[in-house]
Amino acid sequence: MHGSMRFGVLKPVAERAERRGASQDPLENLMFAVEPFSGTKEEMYEELLRQAKGLLEGERDMIANAANVSALIWQIVPDLNWAGFYFMKGGALVLGPFQGKPACVRISVGKGVCGTAVSTRATMLVEDVHAFPGHIACDAASNAELVVPLTKGGRVLGVLDLDSPSLRRFDAVDQRGFEQLVAFLVAATDFDVR
Repeated sequence: MHGSMRFGVLKPVAERAERRGASQDPLENLMFAVEPFSGTKEEMYEELLRQAKGLLEGERDMIANAANVSALIWQIVPDLNWAGFYFMKGGALVLGPFQGKPACVRISVGKGVCGTAVSTRATMLVEDVHAFPGHIACDAASNAELVVPLTKGGRVLGVLDLDSPSLRRFDAVDQRGFEQLVAFLVAATDFDVR
């Protein structure tokens, strides 16, 4: 078990009626605010998954769900400088929704950490990206990376890519937490990838 840590939690906040007309859909009348929360890293990932389930409820669109999940990660998980998705398109990874600085648009299978995760169909936890052969440096500030492949029926649909400016930022708890989040996302989403 890890010690206590501080992270953000998204809480729904009802919008004022004067900002928009009321809708029959209660989710259309909400916005979200980040509130501080202290707990263990394991609790953070439980909360992240719980919030993702609520946020994606009733929505199956690939872009909408990936955009909301990357924003949710960005708001809740500390010490990241990039969080987002690449999707398979035409035999390569193509940039999808993300939070952070502009990124590499296309990554070949087998190249860099993301491409290696696709070719091996395995999560890549890299404590020091500068020691990873063939690392693609989209952001020079990145020092650690965690890449989780999105798979369904033996097919790789894309990857969740997380970068941190801190060496050794990711560990087995992070890996399990993000693998569970990705498994939920894949089950909750209709992917349109080629």
